[in-house]
Amino acid sequence: MPLLRKSLIWAAVGVVLATPLIAAALSPLLQWRQPVYIAAGFAGIVGMALLLIQPLLIAGLLPGLNPLQERRIHRWTGTALVLSVILHVAGLWLTSPPDVVDALLFNSPTPFTPWGVIAMWALFATATLAFLRRRLRLRWRTWRIAHTALALVIVIGSVVHAILITGTMETVSKITLCTLAIALTLRVAFDPNTLKRLRRAR
Repeated sequence: MPLLRKSLIWAAVGVVLATPLIAAALSPLLQWRQPVYIAAGFAGIVGMALLLIQPLLIAGLLPGLNPLQERRIHRWTGTALVLSVILHVAGLWLTSPPDVVDALLFNSPTPFTPWGVIAMWALFATATLAFLRRRLRLRWRTWRIAHTALALVIVIGSVVHAILITGTMETVSKITLCTLAIALTLRVAFDPNTLKRLRRAR
């Protein structure tokens, strides 16, 4: 792949990932928020950005990386995603514990909350499954089906959660990020070429 094309791909990915963060940082709504609440919100935005990186790595769409590097970064990104969600929830807990309790018990009146909670538990299930994969001696096919199914729940739940929230995230950049995350995740989940590539890279 020519150097110019590689540079353009990385630049485009960087713009898509950075724009929602920059736009949120410039939001006038931050003037009335507590620092902990702001940090929690940005942890959620970072989590959304990481959701886009994961399918890019699995599909081999980030130039300059070999399969071993892609798998390694995929694991690192997955760990960072778990940490971002923990920080997101912990920050919201510090600002309003009753709201977090209602969310976890699916008693929250806000329509976006259940989607976020479902995505969170699916993410934790994925991380647990990844950690215990060798101990459970899961076959590759079984692991792939479970991982893919949970990934779809994570991405769909997170996207609906983000779209329904009217907050510091700017609308156009948020929709762009969410649309790309959904599209790329569906490609990874159902594209036969991606599955063949994953088998070769095992």
